[in-house]
Amino acid sequence: MAATTETLTAERILEATEEVLRRFGPAKATVVDVARALGVSHGSVYRHFRTKAALREAVTERWLERTIVALEPYVTGPQRADERLTGWLTALFALKRKKAGGDPELMATFQVLIGENSAVVDRHEEHLADQIARILEDGVREGVFAAPEQDLATTARAVFHATDRFHNPAHSADWSAPGSEAAFAAVVSLVQRALRA
Repeated sequence: MAATTETLTAERILEATEEVLRRFGPAKATVVDVARALGVSHGSVYRHFRTKAALREAVTERWLERTIVALEPYVTGPQRADERLTGWLTALFALKRKKAGGDPELMATFQVLIGENSAVVDRHEEHLADQIARILEDGVREGVFAAPEQDLATTARAVFHATDRFHNPAHSADWSAPGSEAAFAAVVSLVQRALRA
C-alpha cells in the first residue's frame, strides 16, 4: 500500500473523497473507493471518519468553507463598508458561477451532498450572514448605512435573501443568461439604496 496510517490525515482523506466524488458521483462513490485512491484500507479511513455520512458531511463542509474564506477580505478590508458590501456580493456571485460553470459534475455532486446535510448548509448560511452583518456594522459606524429598524443580524439575513437568485445553486442555470449581470447590478443597487443613511 502506498500510504501508512501515520501519514494519513483527515485533509488528505477529504481531498481524495472530493476526487472520488468527482469521478464516480455521490450515488456510486464509496469509502472503499476513497481508501483505494489513498492506497490504504477502508478501516484507515474509518479511523478518521466514523461513518460514510460523517465523511460526506465533512467534505461538504470543507467545500462550503472555501467560499467563506474567499469572502473574508471583503469583511475586513480597508474600503468603505458600502464598497465592501458590493465587493462581497459580487465575489459571492462570481464564486458560485465559477463553481457551477467550471466543474459542473462536482457542483451537481455537491448539490446532492448539500441536500443530505442541511445542518451544514444552515451553518454555512449563518457564516455568510454573519459576514454581511459585520460589514453592515462597520457601515453604521461610518455613517454610510442607516441604523437598521431591526437588529443587524436580521438585516444581514434580509440582504442575503434579497440576493438569493445570484448565489443559490437552484438558480445556477440563469447565471450565464443574457442580462444576468445587469439584473445582479440592479439588485445590488437596490440593496445599497435601502441601507443608506
